[in-house]
Amino acid sequence: VQMSSLKILLGVLMLCGMLFSQEKAIPLWGETVPNNRAGGTPEVWDTTNAIRVSQVRKPLLEMYLPDPAIATGQTVVIFPGGGYKYVVIDKEGSKIAKMLNAEGIAAAVVLYRLPDEKNSVIPFESPLMDAARAVRLVRSRAAAWKLDPGRIGVMGFSAGGHLAASFATQWQNLKGPLGDAIDRESARPDFAVLMYPVITMKEDFMHRGSRDNLLGENPAPALVERFSPELCVGENTPPALLIHAGDDRAVPVENSLVFYQALIRKGIAAEMHLYPVGGHGFGLAPDFRGQTVSAWPQRCVEWLKMQGRP
Repeated sequence: VQMSSLKILLGVLMLCGMLFSQEKAIPLWGETVPNNRAGGTPEVWDTTNAIRVSQVRKPLLEMYLPDPAIATGQTVVIFPGGGYKYVVIDKEGSKIAKMLNAEGIAAAVVLYRLPDEKNSVIPFESPLMDAARAVRLVRSRAAAWKLDPGRIGVMGFSAGGHLAASFATQWQNLKGPLGDAIDRESARPDFAVLMYPVITMKEDFMHRGSRDNLLGENPAPALVERFSPELCVGENTPPALLIHAGDDRAVPVENSLVFYQALIRKGIAAEMHLYPVGGHGFGLAPDFRGQTVSAWPQRCVEWLKMQGRP
């Protein structure tokens, strides 16, 4: 009897462990998704190597909550990369969220809309609208999820890093289009983590694929400036951590350098870690054990745990 009771107890404990670690997929918007074009093309899910979603029609937020016993109350809203052509929601999303959960940090992975003219009325506005909505949504449920509403930040990878940086420098201009209770929450990110980010849309060392997908092949100068975050840093930009590899051939390390310099010039707290080896898109760096880049998660968590402290 005692052995049976022990097995039941262990089973209950295992089930509880599974429940608090499972994600919850939540639509960002209700029936009306602002800036969506009627008709459009269906979403495409490619699971060949990683989970890549293109032509996103119904943006989602997947919430990952840590074990309550170690929860810090901090939350990271994650924007995976994909060159504004697709969203890599596992390698630069769910896997990152689970790493953060292990450190007591909550995470929300955002399947955001892409700047597809077949699906969006104004293509370049959709990703930012979804970014702001995601932060507001998390903040609106902070009490229910036992989160600290003053310690909610963003994290972006590659083109998702561009989205995070654009949002961090433009959040105060992004009004809620629905005007509902969620839209009335503050969209301000309390910090930003930028992983091998696309930053500039200017010619020198831009990532052309991301720029063409976001702004078109011949964007107006005003759009180039608006979506070059290094030109948009202001007093309302939150503290930022930048992580990049010097041998990145897809998104040159200069992208992180110019944003770091812009932050310092404006007196915004910034930290940057540059690694000699890592290339582009290294995620949790499983292929670089023994190289210094494999230590980036530890450095990131250390930095995160300092944010919001007195």
